[in-house]
Amino acid sequence: MTAAPPPGHPAPAPDPQDTLLLLVRHGATPTTGMVLPGHAPGLHLSDRGRDQAARVAERLDGLPLDGLYSSPLERARETAAPTAARRGLEVREHAGLIECDFGDWTGAALADLAVLPQWQTVQHNPSAFRFPNGESFVQMQARVVGALEALCAANPGGVVVCFSHADPIKAALAHALGTHLDLLQRIVVSPGSVSAISFVAGRAPAVLLVNSTAEPLSGLRVP
Repeated sequence: MTAAPPPGHPAPAPDPQDTLLLLVRHGATPTTGMVLPGHAPGLHLSDRGRDQAARVAERLDGLPLDGLYSSPLERARETAAPTAARRGLEVREHAGLIECDFGDWTGAALADLAVLPQWQTVQHNPSAFRFPNGESFVQMQARVVGALEALCAANPGGVVVCFSHADPIKAALAHALGTHLDLLQRIVVSPGSVSAISFVAGRAPAVLLVNSTAEPLSGLRVP
């Protein structure tokens, strides 16, 4: 039993509860690792990607989920679908979780882009790069971080799962780690992987997990 505070002294404020944010990269597609699909519509999961989506749903067993959110693109929504069906929850689309807008590079083969001088900037100095007629890495990071902070604020103390894409997730992790955006490419986010960040109002976020693809996730939240 907690003792009452002395007369004239306010009761101590309760410790704020963390909001657990899980960032899931969509499963593999037929073009994963070969092209920059960007915002192009009509790209669906491959058989391997559907298996990865089902595995994510299984790994989330034991966690109380308060919100499921997805990028509007098909490959992210399809990755979220098994979790939604398994838990009886609705997946809500959020534009802030969408892939980076690659502009004129949308649909380009990675092998063709790798020989361009600009590709070295993408790899080593992304904070200075903006995709031709598209989005800059700085803009993308501000967009996704703002979206995630808003979703956590809307689910205080809860567990929020966001299905997104590699670069937005890497940008969010870099921000949470306090890592400069130019080191973005050192963070690996594989198809079907889960990364976890703990948010507490008024405190710096804590990165709990990066690029997890195997173990159950129930241990991230103690009942």
